[in-house]
Amino acid sequence: MGRQGLLDPHPGSPADVVAAMCGAHAQVMSAGEASVALRMPGASRATVQEALWERGELVKTFGPRGTVHLLPARDLAVWTGALSSVPPARSPFPEEVRLTPERAEAVLAAMADALRDAELTVDELGEAVVAGAGPWAGDLVMPAFQTMWPRWRQAVDLAAARGILCFGRNRGRKVTYTSPARLIPGFAPAAGGEKELARMFLRAYGPAMPATFAWWLGVPRAWADSVFEALAGELERVEVEGVPGWVLAGDREFPAEPPRGVRLLPYFDAYAIASRPRERLFPGRAAERALARGQAGNYPVLLVDGVVAGVWHQRRAGRRIHVTAEPLDELSPAHLKELEAQVERLGEVLAGTPELTVGPVTVGPHA
Repeated sequence: MGRQGLLDPHPGSPADVVAAMCGAHAQVMSAGEASVALRMPGASRATVQEALWERGELVKTFGPRGTVHLLPARDLAVWTGALSSVPPARSPFPEEVRLTPERAEAVLAAMADALRDAELTVDELGEAVVAGAGPWAGDLVMPAFQTMWPRWRQAVDLAAARGILCFGRNRGRKVTYTSPARLIPGFAPAAGGEKELARMFLRAYGPAMPATFAWWLGVPRAWADSVFEALAGELERVEVEGVPGWVLAGDREFPAEPPRGVRLLPYFDAYAIASRPRERLFPGRAAERALARGQAGNYPVLLVDGVVAGVWHQRRAGRRIHVTAEPLDELSPAHLKELEAQVERLGEVLAGTPELTVGPVTVGPHA
């Protein structure tokens, strides 16, 4: 929590904060922006947007588990070097739908050509891929969101992993894609990126085992085992409250006292998703109330003294932001005062006037 700016505000830039988080989940973009800004003194969503679109310090792309993340531009070579070294997963689609390895390479080559000097919407990129790879790439065979997508879209995650594709600026309400090489001078995936990514993960979430790294990144356990084996000389095995794990050698500066205070974490906050063992972060009733079928992130969570102790929700009406917080146990007067301060800070981040209600949250989990 201290390294991520969840005890005291992080003194660095948005890119420094995202690096400390090991990526900010941005499937819900406003929540990703808030995750970063809440960790910084005086920052707002606009601060993060400027770092992303104006200064190019951040990149929006597909990261851990194939989900949309904000990553530091300076680290994208490491991320893509790591992700491109992961063995390809077996396609979930039947044989007549999936891309063969040869066709996947043709799609990737067509995407690279199309995005080299452009920002394209999904439809524009699809036209370019069909023109470059062949009509089969546009066959509407891929089930997605109660509709059918063209065959080529199976390769989007792989294109991001290889550093061929990332997000560009929205064009109105339409998403665009572009090449990272347009945004980052001299960009290329880094050889050995998987080892550096494991180091970054251990600095953020260690002590951890290879299985935790594999789960967090969404990769095969055997691949994660091999990365930890390659780092064997740099790692040190420790035990915290009876739970074993690895840290980078010498990285044993744990606080003498447990964390104190109240924090609001938005949807899919990296701390709530990546921290393990999960039963320590979501103890007792928190697992029932704040997890969705065992999955973290689908509810914004209320942290009290470092663990999940409730959920919350926000609803905006003009400039007013109605925040409902549902603690699992009655808050002490000190904790209630800290919650009120957190809600005020949330209002600054979201550029609105906040109002707090302490009571049941009736909204279900985010899909």
